[in-house]
Amino acid sequence: MTQQQESQGNTSQRTLIVGGGCFWCQDAVYRKTKGVIESECGYIGGHVEHPTYEQVSTATTGHAEAVKVTFDQNVIDADTILDMLFASHNPTTLNRQGADVGPQYRSALFPQSDGDKELFERTIERHQQHWADPIVTTIEEDATWWPAEAEHQNFYQRNPNWGYCQVVINPKLANVRKHYSAWLQ
Repeated sequence: MTQQQESQGNTSQRTLIVGGGCFWCQDAVYRKTKGVIESECGYIGGHVEHPTYEQVSTATTGHAEAVKVTFDQNVIDADTILDMLFASHNPTTLNRQGADVGPQYRSALFPQSDGDKELFERTIERHQQHWADPIVTTIEEDATWWPAEAEHQNFYQRNPNWGYCQVVINPKLANVRKHYSAWLQ
């Protein structure tokens, strides 16, 4: 956002917080999406203030790994942002995405403004028709956002050849690209 937009207030800007497994995966998707202004990895939905990655990894803090996605609604709408989330993870597996297991990897949506809860409910209902098993994505209100440490921000871009990126993130990106290539840069 430019200083002029910031001083005037950018009414087309919107933020959603989404969780769908490892935050590196979701961050990799949104950083490549047209209209996304910022993607930030963080922790949300737990009971510990200022949690660290090490604490959240113990599965005892109640936090989910999530991504705060800020986007320009004049370029991309909230439905497409959420559709990309559902294309990049399995919303029918409870507290796991592949080999990543624990409540920190849950599929969850975190309302931050008026209308988010209803948007999330409609999205889950719309996507249920694509899955044989019930969607277990939770909608968790009144949760506090905590940014993750710097080493977790833009992880995929900085480590594209690392094994996890190759084996876990690349297939998720490929699935999103298959369905939403027009939105990817």
